[in-house]
Amino acid sequence: MSFKKKKPGSAAPSTPVGLLPLLTRRTIPDAMSHQKDMLAVYAEDMVDQPDVAMQLPTGSGKTLVGLFIAEWRRRKFKDRVVYLCPTRQLVNQTVAQAEKQYGIDAVGFTGSHRDYAPGDVSDYTTGAKIAVTTYSSLFNASPFFNNPDTILLDDTHAAENYIAKMWSLEIPSADGPLSSLHAALAGVVKPYISGQSYARLTGDWEDRFDATWVDKLPTETVTKLAPQLIAALDAHKDASKDVRFTWPLLRDHLHACHIYLASREILIRPLVPPTWTHAPFHNAKQRIYMSATLGAGGDLERLTGRAKIARIEAPEDFRKAGVGRRFFIFPGLSLEPDACEKLRKRMQKYAGRSVVLTPNAVAAEAIAEQFDNEDDFEIFSADDIETSKEEFIKSKKAAAIMAGRFDGIDFPNDECRLLCLDGLPKATNAQDRFLMSKMGASALLNERTQTRVLQAAGRCTRALQDRSAVFVTGHELLDYLADDRNWRHFHPELQAELDFGVYQSKGVSPTDFMEAFKSFFDNDASWDEANGEIVSDADTKVQHPYPAMNELEAVVRHEVAYQRALWSQDFERALEEARAITSKLTAPELKGYRALWHYLAGSVSQMLSKSADDGADKAAREQFIAAKDSAPSVPWLAQLTRGETSITSTGDTPSEEVTVQVERLENVLLALGTASEHKFEKRVKAILDNLADPKTFEEGQRQLGDLLGFVTGNGKGDAAPDPWWLGSAMGIVFEDHADGKASTVFSATKAKQAATHPDWLQENEPEADNLDMVAVVVTPCTTAGHGAKPTLKKVRYWSLDDFRSWSKETITIIRTLKISLPPNGDLFWRMNAADTLSSRGRTLETILDTLPVAADAMTIQSK
Repeated sequence: MSFKKKKPGSAAPSTPVGLLPLLTRRTIPDAMSHQKDMLAVYAEDMVDQPDVAMQLPTGSGKTLVGLFIAEWRRRKFKDRVVYLCPTRQLVNQTVAQAEKQYGIDAVGFTGSHRDYAPGDVSDYTTGAKIAVTTYSSLFNASPFFNNPDTILLDDTHAAENYIAKMWSLEIPSADGPLSSLHAALAGVVKPYISGQSYARLTGDWEDRFDATWVDKLPTETVTKLAPQLIAALDAHKDASKDVRFTWPLLRDHLHACHIYLASREILIRPLVPPTWTHAPFHNAKQRIYMSATLGAGGDLERLTGRAKIARIEAPEDFRKAGVGRRFFIFPGLSLEPDACEKLRKRMQKYAGRSVVLTPNAVAAEAIAEQFDNEDDFEIFSADDIETSKEEFIKSKKAAAIMAGRFDGIDFPNDECRLLCLDGLPKATNAQDRFLMSKMGASALLNERTQTRVLQAAGRCTRALQDRSAVFVTGHELLDYLADDRNWRHFHPELQAELDFGVYQSKGVSPTDFMEAFKSFFDNDASWDEANGEIVSDADTKVQHPYPAMNELEAVVRHEVAYQRALWSQDFERALEEARAITSKLTAPELKGYRALWHYLAGSVSQMLSKSADDGADKAAREQFIAAKDSAPSVPWLAQLTRGETSITSTGDTPSEEVTVQVERLENVLLALGTASEHKFEKRVKAILDNLADPKTFEEGQRQLGDLLGFVTGNGKGDAAPDPWWLGSAMGIVFEDHADGKASTVFSATKAKQAATHPDWLQENEPEADNLDMVAVVVTPCTTAGHGAKPTLKKVRYWSLDDFRSWSKETITIIRTLKISLPPNGDLFWRMNAADTLSSRGRTLETILDTLPVAADAMTIQSK
C-alpha cells in the first residue's frame, strides 16, 4: 500500500475568539458579543489559572464558549481535552452542537470502556479531537481518561453528587445486595445509639416523620469502632460494585470520614471530596467550571475540593435579564391533594406534551399510573429519552416523567409548555440533610438549594423568548417558592413571576385554574396583559444576597486544607485549620455551622490526645462545650458533653430532652406546610374532634403527642397500654377512662393495670428501651378503692376535663410557634420553641412536674 500523507496541524490563533474564521464547517454566522467578551477575558487573564469558573446563564450560549476554549487549547497547547456533561443525553447533544453548529471536531464517549471505538480512542489520545463524556467516566476508581490536560465541567451546579459519589459509600437497608452489610453495620453501632435511632436506622418504625430522620455517629465513636466497622466492610467488599470500588478509597481514611445514620440508610463519606487524591482530575493543567450560577460563599470550592477557583462572571446585561417567562401555578394554596392531581392531569391532556420532575421513583410511578387507562397517551421515563428525545417531541400526547432528574434535559419552545414539579430537590444526600436539619446550617446550602430549584423550574424555558407553565406540588416545594421571605434573594423577574403566581392561586377553583392555564397556553390577549403586569412588577424588585456569604467564602480554603491534612493524618495542621474556621464564622446565621467546626476541632484534639485529661483532651472538651454553646438547640451536640463534669456549658441551654422534642416538632410542622394553613387546621380539627368523643379519645391523645413532637403509639392486644408519648430519655404511658364518670370508683384492678404499663412498653417497644417511663391515668374519677392505693403511688393523675382544656391551650401554643416557623432549619426558632415549650409546661419533664401522684390526688376509700 502507499503511505498516507500527514494532514497539516490545525491552526492555532492567539485567542479563542480568533477560531471563528477558521471553523469553515460552522453553521452559525458569528458568536454573540457577550460570548466574545467572555472569551476575551479568559484569554487575557485566565489561560494559566489552574481552576477557572465561568458563569454562563441559561440562554447565553455557554456550550459555544466552552467548546471554543476546549478547541483553542487543543490546537494551541496540544492539550488532551475532556468535556464533562452530567448525562449521556447531554453528551450526545454537545457532540452534535460541536460538529453541526460550530464545525469543531468532537467525539462522544458513553457506556463501558470496552465498547469505545478504537478510532474514537485514537482521536482523543492523539489530541485530534475533543472528548465529550459524562462526569462518572472521569470520577471513578479506574477511569479511561487518566491523563487529560484540560477538563471542562459543564453544568457544574449539577456535579456535586457526581464528584462526591466517588468517595461516598451509600448502604441502604432495603432488600438487595447491601442489606446484609447494612444489618452488620447497624449491629456494630447499636450499643452506641438509642433504641429509637436503631429502629429508624433499620426501618422498624411506623411513624412517617421518622422517614426524614438523620444523625451522625460521633467521630470518637467511629474511632472506637473502627476495627469492627472495617472488618464488617471488608467481609462484604464484593457485595456490590459501589462497595468494591469505593470502600478501598475510604478504608485507610476512615478517621477522615463521617458516618451518617439515616432512615434505612448509612452513608460514609468525607465532608469535602478529596479530589486532590484523584490524579486524572488533580494533575490536569486546567479545570474549567461552567455553570448558570457560580454560587456564593465558596460553594463551588466545597463541591470540587479545590481551595481557590478564579471566576469570570456573566456580562451584566445577562445577570439582570431573566430567561423566558414562567407562569407558576400553586394549586395547593386552594385545593386538596386529590383535586391537585386531577387538575394536573387535565392540564397535561390540554397541553399535549408535559414534563414531570419528581424526587423519587415511587412518586414518578404514582403519577404515571394516572394515565393507565389513557391508551393514546404515551409515558416516557428518563431512560427513554437518555439518548434522544425525538420520540417524545414527535408525540402529540405524552408525558416525560423523570425521577431525580431536576436538570440536565431541556425542552425549549414548542417541545413542551407545561412543566410539573413534584417536590423539592433540597438536600440530596444524608450529609446535606444532617447539616440542614440537625445543625441548622441552612445558610451554607441556601445558594445550592436555590440553584437546584431554579434549574428545575427552567427546564422548559431555555431562551429569552421562551415560556412555560410551572405546576408546583409537594408541600416542601410549595413552601419554598410561595414563601415571600425567600423571594428577596431571587432574580427580580422571578420574584415578580412568583408574586403573580401566588396571587392567582389563592382562593380559586379548579375551573379558574384551567381558564388561566388555557389563556397562558394559547398566548391570548389576556395572558399578554398579565405578562405586562409581571414585567412592570419586576422593575420594582431588588435582589439581595444571602447573609454571611463573605464569611463562608473566607473560610472555604481552610475547609479544604483541613480535609487534606486530616486525610494524610496531619492532625496538628487539621486542628490549626479548624480553629481558623471557628474564628472567622461570627455571623448569627452561621451558628450551626460554627458549632459543627468547634465539634470537628474537638474531634481532632481527641485524636492528638495520648491520655485522659492531658492538654489535648481538655482542649477537645473545651471545643465540644463551645460547639454546644454555639448551637444550644441542636439535639445532636448534647451527647458531646454527656458525662463531662469538669467543664460546663456557659449560659442557659435547653436540655437534650427538649431539643430533641423541638427538632421533631419542627419536622412535624414543616410536613404540614408553611405556605398554607389547610393541613395544620385539618389536623387540629381531627385532634379536637377525637378528644371530644370517648370512642376516639385515645387516637386524639396520640395525635396530640405527635403534634407536640413526641414519638407516639397506641397499644394493641392483651394488657397493652393506651397511648404513649416518648422523648429521648423519658416517656409517658397513659391509662385512659374517657368514657368514665366522676362518680365511678377507680378500682384496684385498673390501678394495677396502669402501674404495669411502663414494664409492658419497655418489653414490647424497642423505642422505649432504657427510657424512664411514667404511667399517667386520665380519668374523671376522683375516688379510688382502698386496694388501689399501693399501686396508685406509682402512677400520676390527670383529670379528664383538665386534660381536654390543656390540649386546647397546647394547640394554641403550637399554632403560634408555627406562624413564625421558617421553611428551613432555623436555630433562633428552635431556641424560642424550646423556651416556649418549657415555660408553658409542654415538655415531658414539665408535664410530669405538674401532675400529682394519683394516690395523693384521689380520695381513697376506707376499708
